[in-house]
Amino acid sequence: MWLSRNLCGRSFRDIRLDGLLPKFAVAVNLIGRIKQYGSHWIMNIRSILPVVIFILAVFLLTSCGTSADAKLAGCNIKVGIVFDIGGKNDRSFNAAAWEGVKRARKDLNICLYDVEPGNPTSIEPAMRAFAERNFDLIIGIGFAQGPILQKVATDYPNIKFAIVDGAIFEADGKTPKANVASLVFREHEGSFLVGMIAASKSQTGVLGFVGGMDIPLIHKFATGYEEGAKYVNPNIRVVKNYVGVTDGAWNNPGKGKELALNQIEKGADILFTAAGNSGLGAFDAVEQYGKNAKGEANKFVIGVDSNQNGVKPGYVLTSMVKRVDNAVYDVVKEVLNGNFTGGFHVFGLDKDGVAYAMDDFNRSLIPQDVIDKTEAAKLKIAAGEITVTDAMAPKK
Repeated sequence: MWLSRNLCGRSFRDIRLDGLLPKFAVAVNLIGRIKQYGSHWIMNIRSILPVVIFILAVFLLTSCGTSADAKLAGCNIKVGIVFDIGGKNDRSFNAAAWEGVKRARKDLNICLYDVEPGNPTSIEPAMRAFAERNFDLIIGIGFAQGPILQKVATDYPNIKFAIVDGAIFEADGKTPKANVASLVFREHEGSFLVGMIAASKSQTGVLGFVGGMDIPLIHKFATGYEEGAKYVNPNIRVVKNYVGVTDGAWNNPGKGKELALNQIEKGADILFTAAGNSGLGAFDAVEQYGKNAKGEANKFVIGVDSNQNGVKPGYVLTSMVKRVDNAVYDVVKEVLNGNFTGGFHVFGLDKDGVAYAMDDFNRSLIPQDVIDKTEAAKLKIAAGEITVTDAMAPKK
């Protein structure tokens, strides 16, 4: 996990032990779900010590009182954000969320605290620490935090939560939880558009897709991408692979590169990646194939979630952008204005929730006629004239 080197402007040695004792008592309470070690607790202390230290650090970070908040004079609300294991500098999904809350801190004058857990076991203690301190809003990043946030939001019904890419329900499994805003996206719609661009650019008639976890959420990207490609070229072929089936699939760029190179060997000349940090391996893979005599890349990658066009300039055809930044910013603003609503907040092409990125890095790579056709399809999707398959939708 990543934590600040000092807390509230003070080093660890400056913090009095008598102030730590009540926090330690709460920390011990928070790890009550850890099994009882009995007479063997000494042998197992190494396995629980990191969790205790982590919880204490979060409590110190969030209980600085007037010392911390004074630095943000007049801050209106306290917001805590817990990233997934990819961290806020993954140049993708987490990074987009980070940009959103940073903008909220600047524009809305909030007190912002963040936690980057090094492993999944650190996520729940962080959320509970924020909740214990009566934060106004706690944000979880990624569908994998769903089961955790479900429990924490149930235990703290008066605290407001938000989760990106998760759906949180009441005990009946049908009614959206009133104190949780579920921020979800129509990734399949944005993926359709980049699929059109890829098919228009491809010289081989073969495209690649590198996904992170082999789960329905990522299938939304893959399905939309393939449908968009076939909308342009019905005969095009899409090679699809996934990094894995555990959380580690989001943070394995070596495996991502291996899959990407394998797809290129099968003829793919444009690869779309929806794999978090693992997807950066695909960027390395296309760069390995260099550029032609005209100075244009021989192989291209399509970025995801945030604008990744500048990660490998000239090798990134475009990026399928999820405006996670806008979604997170909006929910913070709702809490601040007193009009927070739980349930589903859906962001598609109709709300500019997804898009493809165009900038100086890739403008010369995509002909204007391709952009015109893609924009026409965008309007038709938003109007309901083109239906893109949602791989997560219930089967009829």
